[in-house]
Amino acid sequence: MTATLPVNVESEIFYPSADGQPVAETYDHLYALLTTLEVLKQYLANRQATVLGNQFLYYAQGFPKLRVAPDVMVIFDVAPGGRDNYKTWEEGQVPTVIFEMTSFGTKGQDEIFKKTLYEQLGVKEYWLFDPKGEWVEQQLRGYRLRGEIYEPIQDGRSEPLQLRLVVEGRLIGFYQEDTGEKLLIPGELVEALRQEVLARQQAEELVEQERQRAEQERQRAEQAELQIEQLKARLRSLNVDPDTIE
Repeated sequence: MTATLPVNVESEIFYPSADGQPVAETYDHLYALLTTLEVLKQYLANRQATVLGNQFLYYAQGFPKLRVAPDVMVIFDVAPGGRDNYKTWEEGQVPTVIFEMTSFGTKGQDEIFKKTLYEQLGVKEYWLFDPKGEWVEQQLRGYRLRGEIYEPIQDGRSEPLQLRLVVEGRLIGFYQEDTGEKLLIPGELVEALRQEVLARQQAEELVEQERQRAEQERQRAEQAELQIEQLKARLRSLNVDPDTIE
């Protein structure tokens, strides 16, 4: 009798990493997505966490059509780094915080389907950001999981991230709760670095100027001492004791 090897059904299932659809609806949505992604990646760089942007989230093993692509999702207690897609059964964690850059055209999907799905999956916080202000009042709306139900976030805080969220034009501003310090976006980081380099150069120039002033004072003192010695020598040549002269 010929032995029959068991078939690994899971290995035969293909979980795509792309669907050919655009990453975002408009430039404003794309910029908000990429900026939020980069800011949170930098903030959590030393944590056991990952931040993914527009990757497929697969939440039902064996069912590749059951998927969603959050604009930005933060997952704690997993290995840092990017993924082509995210499978909850492989990672052992569902996202902790999800951000969707919403518009009037995606309102129903974001406010009904995704909200219900994330609530059922146990995503602790779900944030809707409307860069163009098309339908979300004050552009930003958050939900926090209490038990098994989402409740509106009233304090503008992300509890898992320990950040305060503020609408700043067509972006979300993130501020650390303990220090009040803002998490700088890439453009602000570049400017901060430029200012730091400029301040360092100015400090080095001041040190050099002070060194030059000190050197000039030393040379003047040496010159004065030399003139005094020359004068004393001349007085001695005239048989005058310079020490008797006040």
